[in-house]
Amino acid sequence: MRYVNQKDIYIVAHYLGKIMQGVGISVLIPLLVALIYKEYSNFLGFIIPAFISIGIGTVLTKINIDKGRIRLKHGMMISSLAWLWAAFVGSLIMIICLDVSFLDAFFENMSAWTSSGFTMFPDVEALPKSILFLRSLEQWIGGLGVVVMIISIFIHSGKAAARLYKSEAREERIKPSVGNTLKKILQIYVVYTIIGIALFIIAGMPIFDSINNTFTTIATGGMSIKNANMGFYNNNTFYLISMFLMILGATSFLTHYRAFKTKGLAIFQDLQFRIMIFLIIVSSVIIYLATTSMPMNIVYHTISAITTTGANIDSTNNITIMGSVMEVILLLLMLIGGSAGSTVGAIKLSRVIIFLRSVSKNITNIISPEGRVVNVKIADKKIKEREIAETSSYISLYFLFIAIGWIALVLYGYDGLDSLFEVVSMQGNVGLSSGIIDETLPMGAKIVMIFNMWIGRLEIIPVLVILRSILEIFKVKTSRKAY
Repeated sequence: MRYVNQKDIYIVAHYLGKIMQGVGISVLIPLLVALIYKEYSNFLGFIIPAFISIGIGTVLTKINIDKGRIRLKHGMMISSLAWLWAAFVGSLIMIICLDVSFLDAFFENMSAWTSSGFTMFPDVEALPKSILFLRSLEQWIGGLGVVVMIISIFIHSGKAAARLYKSEAREERIKPSVGNTLKKILQIYVVYTIIGIALFIIAGMPIFDSINNTFTTIATGGMSIKNANMGFYNNNTFYLISMFLMILGATSFLTHYRAFKTKGLAIFQDLQFRIMIFLIIVSSVIIYLATTSMPMNIVYHTISAITTTGANIDSTNNITIMGSVMEVILLLLMLIGGSAGSTVGAIKLSRVIIFLRSVSKNITNIISPEGRVVNVKIADKKIKEREIAETSSYISLYFLFIAIGWIALVLYGYDGLDSLFEVVSMQGNVGLSSGIIDETLPMGAKIVMIFNMWIGRLEIIPVLVILRSILEIFKVKTSRKAY
């Protein structure tokens, strides 16, 4: 049976073209920064890749398709390719503007778009302002989702929007239609971004820094414009604002919407939010009792880990210096992540809750009288068996790919715990580091880490779908040659 045919390829190409157009327009925005800071030599570095993306995208959108035939598999294929294309376009900009290899540029942009926050540049403060803003903008767009952001602006509500929305692992509906849901999510995101920028400026942070730091914290990205990350400012007020923004970014948009309707009460009624705050408090207390770290350092890094932001107020190498207890606790928090339906990466709290409740249900069924049926409920909502099975499968796959990345780093001679910390941070799109990831990382390890970031952001299944689809196309071509 052929799972992928020519019509499928046309559908994917048509909608991928729209995403390409959106990516091309997005990477033109930093030209305003280049103009303000008189970085005229970088103009072509942004214009050429942008017009390549817009041009190819325009050609692909001319392909005639039956728009009613788009299915979830198409959405997943489009989403997988869109993230690769976005990273490719960003890497072209850096290759033209900077003295950097394609692999390092691709790594940097995949890290930015996926809100992972790792960098290949040893001195980010030496980078042009336009490039710094590009990295921050990519994180801001990527935090919401490349496809989600673009379809909310360029694609009208309908079956295509619904399939593309779901392809980036989003299920929640704020409004009955996907189109209106996307508009409301974007409105909330923009409002919080403006609030964050205003808070930083009021607190005394320079305007350029305020914009960039807000973009990266509300998107739970963490890639900084300073070598020492947020620690550069040595300002507790800035730290508190960034922690506030990280928690906002890690709370679901549905909860934010309900909070607006209930004057904030809905946030404290949300199970995922309550568990996130509980884990922050408990983890911080344990680390405080087990280490000699300062309270601000502990709380900041704990919030940064569970929200998958990756921002820090210390040298990246200090994560390991703070001791194994802190490293292991942060590792566990990076695995869990924040709320589903937010900007975070990792497994996400909703899945962890469903998984633990299902384990509890199985144990209860074993010890209960024969014939009794125990259901899994979360906030008085019954969880279907299919959802439980999907959650268990996803978590299994998640750990499988972590194991692959971990083995890869260990084979290159890196420490076992530090390697595991790095891969968990990479696949969870976090950015906290044990000091392994930098420009000296071997080429093979960089490729594996790029893959981990990619599958982590797309939540694995879309990547497996595109890989299987490519295999199907290859099988068809080889079978034709055989005849």
